[in-house]
Amino acid sequence: MEANEKPLASVPSVEAFGTDTTVQTETVTDEKHFGCDICGEAFSQKLSLKAHCCTHTNEKDCIYDVDGKEFSQKQYSKNDVCIQTDEKSYSCDSCHKSFALKNELSIHCLSHTNENIYSCDVCNKVFPRKSQLNQHYISHADVKPYACDLCDKAFSQKGNLNEHYRTHTNKKPFPCDLCNKKFARKGELKTHYRIHTNEKPFSCDVCTKAFAQKSSLNQHYSRSHTNEKPFPCDLCNKKFSHKDDFKKHYRFHTNERPYSCDVCNKRFCDKGVLKRHYQTHLNEKPWPCDVCGKKFSQKGSLTIHYRSHTNEKPYSCDVCNKAFSVKNSLNIHYRTHTNEKPYSCDVCDKKFADKRILYRHYQTHTNEKSYACDICKKKFSHKNYLNRHYRFHTEEKPYSCDKCNKKFYEKGHLNYHYEMHTNESYSCDVCGKKFSRKRTFNQHYRTHAKPLLAN
Repeated sequence: MEANEKPLASVPSVEAFGTDTTVQTETVTDEKHFGCDICGEAFSQKLSLKAHCCTHTNEKDCIYDVDGKEFSQKQYSKNDVCIQTDEKSYSCDSCHKSFALKNELSIHCLSHTNENIYSCDVCNKVFPRKSQLNQHYISHADVKPYACDLCDKAFSQKGNLNEHYRTHTNKKPFPCDLCNKKFARKGELKTHYRIHTNEKPFSCDVCTKAFAQKSSLNQHYSRSHTNEKPFPCDLCNKKFSHKDDFKKHYRFHTNERPYSCDVCNKRFCDKGVLKRHYQTHLNEKPWPCDVCGKKFSQKGSLTIHYRSHTNEKPYSCDVCNKAFSVKNSLNIHYRTHTNEKPYSCDVCDKKFADKRILYRHYQTHTNEKSYACDICKKKFSHKNYLNRHYRFHTEEKPYSCDKCNKKFYEKGHLNYHYEMHTNESYSCDVCGKKFSRKRTFNQHYRTHAKPLLAN
């Protein structure tokens, strides 16, 4: 052995650290008390030293228990452990703010120093290293060198291609340990997990409303606190504050429906609508109404239904102040002021403000009546018509007046009856005749309009 050579030390096994591989999570400091006997590299956590030593021994089946969750040496990474255990071990010495990942702390600490910070001049995102900024820049360029060999979709980064590839394989390697739901991306799991913890780390600095996702905060801010609508539709001139909203809207003009149900093949222009539709196949209705007991597959549907009991109408027209319980009803109503009729029949070119009315109208051309009453065999062109008809057999009257408790088969009949209880009166400015109901007044007023049109 030559003089300058050092004798090789025996390689310690994982057992040298003790048989208990359960890790007690501890605050990370700059002090590195745990040193490797082989190469001398030091670590601030005992678990990090154990994982490092396996690289010398080639032992790849070491199992580590972190707060009751097991990690193998092959799967182990400090970032994974921090995310899985919600541990925020990296603390800023200046403001004491804590972070789960060391990279997050590094970026944050630059705000307290005069050190160089690498900022993207396109989106203002910051990075602690120039190499990371260069990699990020690819996302803004049109260069997409990574193409999927199944659908030819291309990506600027290889990691995005790998994530996309799971949509073909349906591989979802990230399960939630609370509800067993699986996800294709780790970020989706992390976001989903906040449903269980009710964590909303992104808060609006204007109204302090909090959100579970940063994208939701950005959407809220642009819609609620700014009047900027930089995305105009070149077909109807309607403007949008968010690009996703513009894309969804544009599909109504092009009739593009890229999202398909794999059960019934029905297609949709919005991914969220497809998800809601899919619940109808599962037949799961976990949201019951505590007033009438009716069950719903989605919480939003229950919220809308509940307003039929409370008569709450939170959406009001800024032109005539008419109020609605559903936002979509307000949007449809608003077209009566703008005379916008975006839905046209491809048979007779008649136009409609409401897509549902177009669908009913279309059935007048096909004469299709696919909904039959199982009691009297009468057929109907629309499911709503069948439901209303069916109540005459069951004598069900679900709509009751909160003034006199009189009940009705249809909501329209209730609204017509309700005008009797109001003190409103409609006076004809031609002959002075008064009416208690608006509908009757409108019918009367047309008797004056006819001779005027004749002249």
